[in-house]
Amino acid sequence: MANFIKPYNDDPFVGHLATPITSSSITRSILKNLPAYRFGLTPLLRGLEIGLAHGYFLIGPFFKLGPLRNSDIALLAGFFSTIGLILILTLGLTIYGIAVFGQGTIETSKILNNNLQTKKAWDQFKGGFFVGACSSAGFAFICLSSLPTVLLN
Repeated sequence: MANFIKPYNDDPFVGHLATPITSSSITRSILKNLPAYRFGLTPLLRGLEIGLAHGYFLIGPFFKLGPLRNSDIALLAGFFSTIGLILILTLGLTIYGIAVFGQGTIETSKILNNNLQTKKAWDQFKGGFFVGACSSAGFAFICLSSLPTVLLN
């Protein structure tokens, strides 16, 4: 019987277990295409793309499962709930940026422009996330509001 689980790079002191799933080329290619890891994107575009994806799908659970789901204003309440959650998530990104990078404006390290390891890059990422999430939530609201009520129930 073959031993599928082995230490990463045959070093037992590394805390990563290489399995057929985690070390496959398919998994690596999928992860490399995520906006957080894709090469050549600016922090603003990374945040924008991540925000677009999240804002678009967050409205659904609030609309269909929220406390006002059986009322006439369920879609509007779901939209406002989504915007509220996006604000909370952006506040969390802000708090994380302050905790990790501090409030100072002096950049201590000169890292590549598309890396998220500086305060300036993190602020651009956060701004892109907020704009992308709010705009895609608005787009989802417009799309859902244009559907007949029969299709939404």
